[in-house]
Amino acid sequence: MEGLNTSVPTVELKPGFHISRIIKGGWQLSSGHRAMVTSDPIADMTAFTMAGITTFDCADIYTGVEELIGKFLKEWRAQNDTKEPVRVLTKFVPDADVLPIINKAYVTKIIDRSLRRLGLERLDMVQFSWWDYSVHRYVETASWLKELQQEGKIELLSATNFNTATTAELVDAGIPLSTLQLQYSPLDRRPEKSLANLCIKQNIKLLCYGTVAGGFISKRWLGQQEPKGEFENRSLIKYKLMIDETGGWNVFQNFLETLNSIANKHQVSITNVVSQYMLSRPAVGAVIIGAANANHLKENLDTFSFNLDQVDLKQIESAAAQFRIPDGDVWDIERIKEGPHGRIMRYNLNAQATDN
Repeated sequence: MEGLNTSVPTVELKPGFHISRIIKGGWQLSSGHRAMVTSDPIADMTAFTMAGITTFDCADIYTGVEELIGKFLKEWRAQNDTKEPVRVLTKFVPDADVLPIINKAYVTKIIDRSLRRLGLERLDMVQFSWWDYSVHRYVETASWLKELQQEGKIELLSATNFNTATTAELVDAGIPLSTLQLQYSPLDRRPEKSLANLCIKQNIKLLCYGTVAGGFISKRWLGQQEPKGEFENRSLIKYKLMIDETGGWNVFQNFLETLNSIANKHQVSITNVVSQYMLSRPAVGAVIIGAANANHLKENLDTFSFNLDQVDLKQIESAAAQFRIPDGDVWDIERIKEGPHGRIMRYNLNAQATDN
C-alpha cells in the first residue's frame, strides 16, 4: 500500500512470519491500567501501522484491548489491500484460582473468545502465562494449546514470564515456543543469568517489555527528586519497585546521566538509546513499547536513525553494572504473593471478563 513505511526492521519467527522489531504494547489501553484513554485508539493503531510498526501485543486479561484491536483490524482490512500483514500477539493467562482444576474446555473457551474479539480465524500468536509453579500443570496446559495450534486456531505458540527451568520443561515436552516475552532492561538483567542462553540454544526470540521501565528511563525523570506517594498508572508503581529493588534512586539517576550523555552525542532521546541497546542484546527479537497513543511515534522511529558504537555500549554496560540484579530467576520475585512485587498483581482477571 502506498505510504506504508517499510524501513522499520523486522525479525522472522518462521518462514513468511515477520514481526516488527518495535511492538506496540496494549496494556496501557486496558481499563485496568489507567482510568481512561483520551485519544482515538483506532487512529493511533493506524498511525503505528503506517509508520511500519505493524505488530501489536495484547492479552485476554487486558480489559477491552482485544476488542479494540479487532475493531482496528476490521477497519484496516476494509480500507487497505496491502499484503503486508498486521501481526497481533495475544496471551493466554489462566486465572490463578483455575490452575488446579484447569481443563482443555477452559483453554478452548478462552482461545475461542480471543478469536471472536479479534475477528480472526486463526490467532497469529498465543503467549502462555502461568501464575504458580507449585501447581504443576503448565506442561499439560501447554499441550492443549499445542493441540489447538494443530487444529488451526493458533499460528505460533509462545510463553511469557516463564523462568529458565520451566521454559526448559516446556521445550523438553515438545512445545514449539517461538518467542518468550519477559521483563528485560539494563535495570532488570535477570534474563542474563541463564534464560537468554537457553533461548539462544533453542532459537527462541526474546520479546522485551519494561525496556524503558514504564517511562522512568527517559529525560522526564533525569535530575528529579525521588517520587513519593501516588503514581498516575500501574506501570510506574511496578517499575519504581524495581528501581528500589536494584539499588535505589541515586544509582538510577547515575544511569540516566550516562544514557543522556550518549543521547546528546547522537541527538536522539534516552528512550532511543536504551531501546537500541536492548535490540543489540543476544536473543532479543523485539522490544515492546507501552504506547497509549501516537504522541511519541516519531521518537519511537528514531530508534533506528543511529548506531551505538563500542564506546557507547561499554558506557551503558558499566552504568548498568551498578544495578543489583534481583534474586532468583526471571519473574521469581513477582510470584511471591505476599511480597511487594506480588501484592500489586491481579491474579483472576479472566473471571472478571465478559464472554463477548
